[in-house]
Amino acid sequence: MKIFHSISEFVATKKTILTLGTFDGVHFGHKTILNKITQSTKNGTYESVVLTFFPHPRMVLQEKSDIKLLNTIAEKIELLEQLGIENLVIHPFDTNFSKLTAEEFVRDILVNRFNIQKIIIGYDHRFGRNRTADINDLITYGKTYNFEVEQITAQEINAISVSSTKIRTAILEGEIELANAYLEYPYPISGQVIQGKQLGRTIGFPTANIAIAEDFKLIPKNGVYVVSSIINDQLVYGMMNIGTNPTVGGEKQSIEVHFLDFNKDLYHQPLKVSILHRLRSEQKFLNIDFLKAQLAKDENNTRDYIATYQSLNKS
Repeated sequence: MKIFHSISEFVATKKTILTLGTFDGVHFGHKTILNKITQSTKNGTYESVVLTFFPHPRMVLQEKSDIKLLNTIAEKIELLEQLGIENLVIHPFDTNFSKLTAEEFVRDILVNRFNIQKIIIGYDHRFGRNRTADINDLITYGKTYNFEVEQITAQEINAISVSSTKIRTAILEGEIELANAYLEYPYPISGQVIQGKQLGRTIGFPTANIAIAEDFKLIPKNGVYVVSSIINDQLVYGMMNIGTNPTVGGEKQSIEVHFLDFNKDLYHQPLKVSILHRLRSEQKFLNIDFLKAQLAKDENNTRDYIATYQSLNKS
């Protein structure tokens, strides 16, 4: 997949079939649209393009937007590449771009830059300055500038909207397996391993502390989770704590992973973990000994879960 970090970087070598949107989560609802794109271009006559924006338009147009997203840019790139998209354009969204009229967007970008044969878009999509144009305007422009418009049905759009809401709600409530079912992949967390207080290693449970650079990334509800990760091409499992470590008087939220049967220095390395299952809520224990005893139980429960998980995924 070719990646372009602005519309101006893209040069069409063929007519394109394009869709645009945030595609946050790249979940099963989005895949309905994205599969239409790849199916329409598989014979090589046209090339597929996904146009997305960053920052999210709400971050730019709403002063106090508190929007949280399911994917970082890196995570979204990985997911779209797996689906066979040929070209991904991530355009920097700003107030100047938002002021383009509908016809300027169609003529200067869709037609002159992307050389579109067809655009696949939702029936409720609005575009142009102040979002004044709709699907009917786009169809009219299509006749003027000689490109096709394929509408995504109300049922499909509703499925996407409902799914995104349900995924976010499930993650915030700690229902990670429900979220994963909608996503059709384990929810990921990606970041850099930083040095923590190193309390874990003193009680036999060393952890990798993950710092997430993107403050818009949606973090699951505090608690202990079973996770997996690929480290140096090796699949490893572990248990992850999201929370404030109240037993030792912590106040700031941290994300710490204790990997099972793995003992390598991960400091300052990028790390991606996939969240598989929620074990329990975060608790405040009477002292370190009680905490250590609970962590031993958590490890046993993690190993039991992994054994079942591996068995189910082999069949």
